[in-house]
Amino acid sequence: MRKASLLPFVFVMYAYATGGPFGLEDMVRKSGPGLTLLYLLFIPLFWSIPVSLVSAELTTAIPVEGGFYRWVRAGFGDFWGFLAGWWNWSASFLLAATYAVLFADYLTDFISIYFQPVGSGTHYAFAFTLIALICFVNVRGIHMVGIVSTILEVSVLAVVAALCIVAALKWRHTPFSPFVPPHASKFQVLGAGLALGLWLYSGYEQLSSVAEEVEDPQRTYPRAFAIVVPLSVATYFLPTLFSLAALGNWQEWRTGYFSNAAQLIGGPWLAIPITIAAMIGNVALLNGTVLTSTRMPSTMAEDGYLPAAFSARHPRYGTPWTAIIASSAVYALLAQKTMVQLLTIYVWLRIGVTILTVLSWRLRQTKPEIPRPFRIPWHRAGLFYVVAAPLAMSFVALVGSDRFGLKWGPVPVLLALPMYFVIRKFHPRAL
Repeated sequence: MRKASLLPFVFVMYAYATGGPFGLEDMVRKSGPGLTLLYLLFIPLFWSIPVSLVSAELTTAIPVEGGFYRWVRAGFGDFWGFLAGWWNWSASFLLAATYAVLFADYLTDFISIYFQPVGSGTHYAFAFTLIALICFVNVRGIHMVGIVSTILEVSVLAVVAALCIVAALKWRHTPFSPFVPPHASKFQVLGAGLALGLWLYSGYEQLSSVAEEVEDPQRTYPRAFAIVVPLSVATYFLPTLFSLAALGNWQEWRTGYFSNAAQLIGGPWLAIPITIAAMIGNVALLNGTVLTSTRMPSTMAEDGYLPAAFSARHPRYGTPWTAIIASSAVYALLAQKTMVQLLTIYVWLRIGVTILTVLSWRLRQTKPEIPRPFRIPWHRAGLFYVVAAPLAMSFVALVGSDRFGLKWGPVPVLLALPMYFVIRKFHPRAL
C-alpha cells in the first residue's frame, strides 16, 4: 500500500476539514453578517485549534489506525472507546450525506439556471452517483485519494481567490452591519449559526484514523495541522467578508448563495467557475470523509465491536473495502434529506467525539513512557486550554441548539448505549 506524503496529506486534511467556503451561507442570514464573521474568526480558537494540538501530540505518540478511537479506549476503557467509535461512525453518515446533497444542490441549480429545471429524482440521482464514484476512489487507497484531493482543492482555491480579488475591488458596504438580524430569536442567532460554525471547523482529529497510511506521521501530522488550520480560517472568512462588503445583501444569503454573489459581483464569467468550484469542493469533502470515517468500522471490527467482515482488506489495495461499501450505502440512503436537518443532528455526535478526544490527553498520566515528538505547548496552561475551550464551546452550542436539534440530536447519541451492551453480550471478543 502506497502511503501519503506531506503535500497530498495536507490537501486530504484540508479537503476533509474545509473543502471551500461553500455551505456557510445560511449562517449569514440566520446569525447576521457581523456575528457570522466573528464566528468564523473565533470559533477556531475554542474548537479546531485545541483539537488540533491534542491530535498532533497523540498522533505523534500513538500513530495507529483508528487514531482517536484507540486513544480514548486506551485512556478510559472499552465503554468510552466504543462510544467514540460509534458516535464518529454515526456522524459520518450524516456528514457524507450532507456533502452529496450540497453537490447535488449546486449542480441542479446550475442546470436549472442555464438549461432547464431539474426534479427531485434527478437531484437524488446526482447525489447517489457521486457517492458511488467516491466509494470507488477510496477503495483504491489513500494515495489515490491524496492525488484527487490535491487536484480538486488547488482548482477550488484558485477560483475562490479570484472571487475575493474582484469583490474586494467593489467594496461598497460595511460587512459587519448589522451584527445580528433585527428581531431574531436567540435560538436562530446563536443556535443555527453556531451549529454551522462547529461543522465548518470540525474534523481535525479525524485524520488520525489513517496514521498508518501516512509517511513519517510523527513529522507529517504537526506540519499539516500548522498549514491547514490557518488556511481553513482564510477560506471561510475572506470570501464572506469581501462578498458582503461588495453586495451588502445579507438577507438573501442561503445555501448555495456564493454562486449568486459571484454573478452579481462579476457576472457569468465568475459565477460559472464558482458554481463548479462549489461542486468540486463538496466532492473533495466527501472524498476525505469517506477516507477517514470508514477506517472507524474496520478498526472497531478488528477489536471485536463489529462483524469481522468490516475489517476485511482489499487484496490489491489494502483498504477496508467492505466498510467503505457498507458506509457508502448508508450515505446514499440519507442523501434524500436536507443539509440543515442532517447537520443539526451531526453536531451532537461531533461534540461527543471531540470532548472524548481532547480528554485523552490524560494518556500523559497513564502512559508517560511513550515518546512524544510533539507536545501541547504552554505546560499546564496549554492542557487547561485544550480541554476547557472545547467544553465551553460545546455547552454553548448544545444550549443554543435549534428546536429540531434539541429534539433529534440526543437520539443517535443515546442509541450508542444499548448498542454497547448488546455487543458486549453477543460479541465477548470485544472485551
